[in-house]
Order: sequence, then structure tokens, then C-alpha cells
Amino acid sequence: MTGQAVATLQLENERVLVTEWRFAPGAATGFHRHEYDYVVIPMTTGRLKLIGPDGAETFAELKAGVSYTRQAGVEHDVVNVNDFEFVFVEVELK
Repeated sequence: MTGQAVATLQLENERVLVTEWRFAPGAATGFHRHEYDYVVIPMTTGRLKLIGPDGAETFAELKAGVSYTRQAGVEHDVVNVNDFEFVFVEVELK
């Protein structure tokens, strides 16, 4: 891994947190746990590596504009395995 993904808080209120995530090639979020249900809106088409708490690796194929959702409690590190910047917007539901 080569660096930290850049998180930019776009909006926070009593109901939601909206964060833009930018990943240079090889950048990662760092291991984290999602405290809220969330929606991810990919702004880029590409592939991300997900590393679980047990070290197991899976890959997600994401398409720009095709959103997905997960429930609170997900634990992982997210790594950009593309040779280009990857961007998504994350909406956390408080």
C-alpha cells in the first residue's frame, strides 16, 4: 500500500455524514469499523480490494453511478488496486 486515502467531509447534520473519498493508486483507508448504515456512490469505475479483520481479501468491482449499501458493523480496510485515482462518496445514516 502506498499512502492514505483522502477523506473530505462534505456534510454533517443530525441525520447523515457525507464524505468524499479519494484514493491515489495503492492508497488505503486503514482498518476501520462502520458505526452507521451507509451508502456508497462510486464516482469512478474500477476495482477495490477489501481486507477483513481476519486478513481475508476480497475484491469489489464498482461502476460509476451504481450505488450500494451496507449495514453498520462492517470492518475492513479498503485499497485502490487500480493504476488511476478512485473516488467514491459515502453517505452514513445516523
